[in-house]
Amino acid sequence: NRLQSKATNDILKQIFDESKLEKITLDQVRSALFTHDQVHMLSRTLQCTSISVGGGFDYDQNWICAMASIPSIQTRHIGIARLKYPANLGISSEEVYFVIVVLTPIKEKGTKNELETGRTFATLFSDVYFRLQLLGANTEEEFKKLLEDQTKELADRQRMSHIAHKIPLAINEKPSDTRKCNCRLFQGIKEDLNRRLPHYISDYTDGFTGNKTIQKTISTTLFLYFACLMPSIAFGVLNNENTNGALNVQKVLYSQVFGGLFFAVFGGTPQIILLTTAPLALFTKIIYSICEDFSLEFMPMFACVGLWNSFFLFLYSSFGLSKLMQWSTRSSEEIFALFISIAFIVDALKNTAQNFANHYNIPACNNSSSITTNTSVNVTTTIITVCERDVSLLYLILLLGTLWLGVTLYNFTKTPYLNAGKRELLADYSLPVSVIIMSVFGALAFKDVTMIKSFKAGPLRSDMIQLMPFYSLPVGAVFGAMGLGFCLSLLFFMDQNITAALVNGPQNKMKKGTAYHWDLLVIGVINVVLSLLGFPWVHAALPHSPLHVQALADVEERVDQGHIYKILVSVRETRITAIFSHILIGLSLLITPVLSYIPTPVLYGLFLYVGITSLYGNQMFERIMLLFTEQNAYPPNHYIRRVPQRMMHLFTVLQLLQLLVLCGLGFAPYPYLKMFFPVLIFLLIPLRHKVIPHLVDQRYLKAMDSH
Repeated sequence: NRLQSKATNDILKQIFDESKLEKITLDQVRSALFTHDQVHMLSRTLQCTSISVGGGFDYDQNWICAMASIPSIQTRHIGIARLKYPANLGISSEEVYFVIVVLTPIKEKGTKNELETGRTFATLFSDVYFRLQLLGANTEEEFKKLLEDQTKELADRQRMSHIAHKIPLAINEKPSDTRKCNCRLFQGIKEDLNRRLPHYISDYTDGFTGNKTIQKTISTTLFLYFACLMPSIAFGVLNNENTNGALNVQKVLYSQVFGGLFFAVFGGTPQIILLTTAPLALFTKIIYSICEDFSLEFMPMFACVGLWNSFFLFLYSSFGLSKLMQWSTRSSEEIFALFISIAFIVDALKNTAQNFANHYNIPACNNSSSITTNTSVNVTTTIITVCERDVSLLYLILLLGTLWLGVTLYNFTKTPYLNAGKRELLADYSLPVSVIIMSVFGALAFKDVTMIKSFKAGPLRSDMIQLMPFYSLPVGAVFGAMGLGFCLSLLFFMDQNITAALVNGPQNKMKKGTAYHWDLLVIGVINVVLSLLGFPWVHAALPHSPLHVQALADVEERVDQGHIYKILVSVRETRITAIFSHILIGLSLLITPVLSYIPTPVLYGLFLYVGITSLYGNQMFERIMLLFTEQNAYPPNHYIRRVPQRMMHLFTVLQLLQLLVLCGLGFAPYPYLKMFFPVLIFLLIPLRHKVIPHLVDQRYLKAMDSH
């Protein structure tokens, strides 16, 4: 059972009553455990520390072990209390769920005294995943069984460690990087399959088994449904404008369903989410501009570029070229991730500016509402242009409202309101709740304000699904498509590997292994099919893939001076959420007329939400914020302790310069210049290893630019 009280004396009394101690009173126990002063705190305690994600160390705040030796008892007594609500027991113990009390006789041998006994239980409770299991135990018997199993597991580990120490070859052995393989044909793919196939069945069962797993599966499925559906609609509208209707919303949704389901079933890392993204929309616009300039048919040219892209991806995966990404450091990954976040935010702001240009800053809002013109037959015509500033104001309200509500609910776990379970539930459903509430709010509260539909709904016509007529392309166009396909393949290669590296980062504690080469091959197969049928391409999406991992994770809350933050404990590595969410997107194709009523500002409010929430945990963004932060308010991160402030800011400025160049090229108004955007992303790697070390000392780079 969970103890209701948070008061230390009440907790101790309940432990004392359950233990049924003889020849000793509760007052004697209190006297031994607490200090004899006005503060009245626990006198001798044990806690654990752990390395935090950003460096430094944290106290394991949700358990504490209190110890004392008492003359009047003959044997050791241990009591463990699990609290229903976390208790604040002082500094470094502000979120305590477990209280362990160890009482021993004064005349006890050294291996069984209160300190050694306390250390034994401290070792058990230092495992964050084990503590999560104890919190989920429903009965006292289940609680004790978990303690026994953990004790046996630790004993087995200790025996194995003694054996390992006797084997000289095991000493100083470093874990191998799965991308470090030779360039033998298909070698990397074979190793990926050997690593991932044994876990294929568990990829499905892990979506249903375990404490709170069903709840997490449902919430993550809904999160992915909205997180994939809304950008697909928005980028479908953008592609429709850029290609004069050749690639519309319906085609983007069909690409999303096919690509997402295929990768969820056959991909090696099912936590990776595929999307049509901003860089792909930019590249599609480049191809359309080239086709207009050279009088080429767009759809065959688009398909030909896609096939060349897949051909190069097959070469990269077959020869194991993902091993080159071992040179990609945290710096390159975070610059690219930050660029994607900026792209989402820029798209939202551009659309907002366009809306204000069409409805707010128009002549009708500044001049007379009627303009009279005389024709040659002396007929007077009155043209009335309506000023619709209310449309733009409603647009801004829904845009910022979606962002505010989504981010507030997403960060609700960091507030002291409600309890941990309800905070986690609100955070899990932050995205769907914000989209639904703001859509309903806009429809009901402002029903007199007319907003244009987000897109024109319509069924997928039979002529949309057909093989592309490649015979209409001249030979020169095919070779030109090869050059474009090579540049596009660099974008796919970098994006796929950077996304996979972020998903499989050590902070996420993934256990089933990586599949860099196999994933690249599957991406190539998906885009062959999409290219042949003339559908938009898809690739690994940032920040959706890391957010998918976070949505599937169990977390432990910790408190530091009133600030609540989360520590990731474990991740459910399952395919179920991606499969279910894309089935829902497929079913949504039946109700596209309804989806078209989702206000455009809500779609772009979701863009802002995704762009801003993906900044959390980005170390480069954190260091940018340090440029404007008072020095005594710096967090106790490892790189702040090990790197001089000037060197830290210099490295941040160098990263900012790289990001600005990337943004300048990516958002440039010149289509032909954007062709080299993927090449620039690839050049971030040699720049980091050949130029940056001449400006920043290598030991400082190791502290700031390693996982």
